[in-house]
Amino acid sequence: MQKISTCLWFDGQAEEAAAFYTGIFPDSSIGTTMPGPDGKAMTVEFSLEGREFLGLNGGPMFNFTEAVSFIINCDSQDEVDRYWDALTAGGEESQCGWLKDKFGVSWQVVPTALPGLLSGPDPEGSQRAMEAMLKMQKLDLDVLQKAYDGN
Repeated sequence: MQKISTCLWFDGQAEEAAAFYTGIFPDSSIGTTMPGPDGKAMTVEFSLEGREFLGLNGGPMFNFTEAVSFIINCDSQDEVDRYWDALTAGGEESQCGWLKDKFGVSWQVVPTALPGLLSGPDPEGSQRAMEAMLKMQKLDLDVLQKAYDGN
């Protein structure tokens, strides 16, 4: 058990969300589901790539905001594309690699090369990469690299 884990508050969708997320991320699983007084799931434990979560069917009182997001560090454009496509299904795209999934949870889908482009040894290249990123929804590593290189 992790010392610190994440609880996500859903409005009756915790089981659906756990199934959705574990279907997207490798090395993921659904654990124990605890029933509430009405017999429906109150909580569902699940893990995504070894990180533990608890989905709570807490009701409509609280909603997700962009104030908290999960960052997915991607080693390739194919990986960016795969996570972006899966998580935006039924959700909505935002700017600079941010999105909200169909449950309203915010994610950042980020190529691992991005920090090197935005703070590389060429300040002008970094500025061009930043300007290119600010025009994007899903991040395109090839376009960002070309901007950095001045192409």
